[in-house]
Amino acid sequence: MPKSISKNQKQTDDTFGFKWKKRETYESEAVQSEWRRWLLEKYFDSDSRRIDDLLAGGGRRILDAGCGSGGSALLLFGERLRQNNYLGVDSSESVQTAYDRFAEAAVPARFIRCDLHSIPEDEAPFHVIFSEGVLHHTDSVERAIDSLSRILEPNGFFLFYVYARKAPIREFTDDFIRKQISTLTNDQAWEALMSLTKLGRTLGELNIEIDIEEDIPLLGITRGRQNIQRLFYYKVCKSYYRPDYSLDEMNHINFDWFRPLNCHRHTPDEVIEFCKRANLTIERLHVEESGITVIARK
Repeated sequence: MPKSISKNQKQTDDTFGFKWKKRETYESEAVQSEWRRWLLEKYFDSDSRRIDDLLAGGGRRILDAGCGSGGSALLLFGERLRQNNYLGVDSSESVQTAYDRFAEAAVPARFIRCDLHSIPEDEAPFHVIFSEGVLHHTDSVERAIDSLSRILEPNGFFLFYVYARKAPIREFTDDFIRKQISTLTNDQAWEALMSLTKLGRTLGELNIEIDIEEDIPLLGITRGRQNIQRLFYYKVCKSYYRPDYSLDEMNHINFDWFRPLNCHRHTPDEVIEFCKRANLTIERLHVEESGITVIARK
């Protein structure tokens, strides 16, 4: 652990140490299958052969920067990790969870508990740096991109996903709820979010679509036919719903969003500029309402 970290970063680390220990909330086949599908789609257009191209020849040094439970790397790279050299780094207690899960899967790996700015110099450089949904949970996305780019080998690849800035009401409720639960313990915050999760389930089970007659620029809403739960989710307040997820599994996703104090959102233009300043060339920019996925090369 770093000798000195910000108050927000400490709270964020505590949040993820707590969250990833709740393995029963993300290890079902339903969650794992959707998680794997989404990763493959946003990074590689659902074409797994592109991963083989990325890791051609094996023996590649892979850094999972902010590995959490190790779930994203196991799901996206899978058996290919056996032919490469994987290092998982995280500043939270989740590195122990990741160690346990890799051991159970019999996938060789090493883990270090440290922040993204303190990775030992003798571990670098890396051919692939993978940072799935992590950089926005640091004190500065731009600084994190710059620090990690420095330990990427020439022509190496930097794969990352960061949150996109949302519609104005959604941005307001995100920060309002985050502030309201900030003084609670992790257990209390988990329970406090349950009522919101149940609302998302209720809206989802209605399965109602409405027609938006015209764009509403003031609210970031576009015209067209929209599901009422998805409209509420993206434009008003995050309240995740999937019919094949349990209530705890949906609450896990809401907790992941609202609990960390470090939770930055950016525009695609800002992310492009961050990469430019770090001397990275973007080869893939995949933009969704939820976030921005990048494959960049040094």
